[in-house]
Amino acid sequence: MANRPRERQREDEGPGYDERVVNITRVSKVIKGGRHFGFRVLVVVGDNNGKVGIGLGKAREVPDAIRKATEHARKTMTNVPIIGTTIPHALHSKYGASEVMLKPATPGTGVIAGGGVRAVMECAGIKDVLTKSLGSSNPINVVRATFFGLNSMADAEAEARKRNKPVDQLLPPWRKANDGKPAD
Repeated sequence: MANRPRERQREDEGPGYDERVVNITRVSKVIKGGRHFGFRVLVVVGDNNGKVGIGLGKAREVPDAIRKATEHARKTMTNVPIIGTTIPHALHSKYGASEVMLKPATPGTGVIAGGGVRAVMECAGIKDVLTKSLGSSNPINVVRATFFGLNSMADAEAEARKRNKPVDQLLPPWRKANDGKPAD
């Protein structure tokens, strides 16, 4: 049944995306005759070049749940500001009881992150970053805190205006260029 419009659309838009399954959970619904089991899947999708999205999918079978989560993640893809291989500035992001701290890192540091934070960073194309997950370790809330933190991130010039500082003072020494603009 590859002739359906949705199948064709998914094949056309998919080859350049990095899809990562972060969490698979078995859920159950208690009914009169016993329990009905299903699966909940958390997926992160990105193009490794500044676009990332997250999605949740629920179904009776794991492949169907992954497909639903992937479709949802592709619909929620947003752009993330990246300077060189890292993020423009440090931030704390909170979602529910989960809190995530993100800090820019020098080139060559790598992604210092665990679990869902690592998946979001790598799918977004961020190669050098320091992170710490604080509070609840619920994978869904950690991934959402990371995602919303990246969405709220401003580029270096906007953040410098907000803090009433020159861009040179905001950026670390390894990212400064001669003219004060971020080095790529």
